[in-house]
Amino acid sequence: MTHRTTITLDDEISAFLNHVAGDNRSAYINELLKQERNNLLKQSLIKANQEEAEDLDYQEELQIWETTLSDGLT
Repeated sequence: MTHRTTITLDDEISAFLNHVAGDNRSAYINELLKQERNNLLKQSLIKANQEEAEDLDYQEELQIWETTLSDGLT
């Protein structure tokens, strides 16, 4: 599904877009936005992982679970 959107660009940016995107400006903008969404997701995951790594209580709990899972009991 697609949606039609109207945006306003500065003359300089519009000329740049026409130069780099050629005839398919929508596809170019769509790809840029997908890349930016992925970048934001990666940044969010990295931040969450850093917070997790710094949480000593969480790390202790992980160690307890690791010991429990590796004890060979089922």
